[in-house]
Amino acid sequence: MVSVALVVKMTAKAGAEEELAEFLTGALDLARAEDGTPVWMALRSGPSEFWIVDAFPGQDERQAHIDGQIAAALFANADRLLDGAPEINAADVLAIK
Repeated sequence: MVSVALVVKMTAKAGAEEELAEFLTGALDLARAEDGTPVWMALRSGPSEFWIVDAFPGQDERQAHIDGQIAAALFANADRLLDGAPEINAADVLAIK
């Protein structure tokens, strides 16, 4: 059961779109290794618009994810890959299937 989530919007720098897509695809194994992250998706909604949507059982697991390897790697590569800071939104899960 999950109760909280993160919705992260990212815009790739011009010319870095495919590199960002590969970076996000490569983060799947890190997400799978996080016991407190049962839901993790990387999405692309346009040529340069990307999202991470993930859900957690509670606040502690969400914070552990924020403090974890995926976020650290994203911020370490942000200047190269992203056109501006990622938009990170904390959310409550209202319904999930």
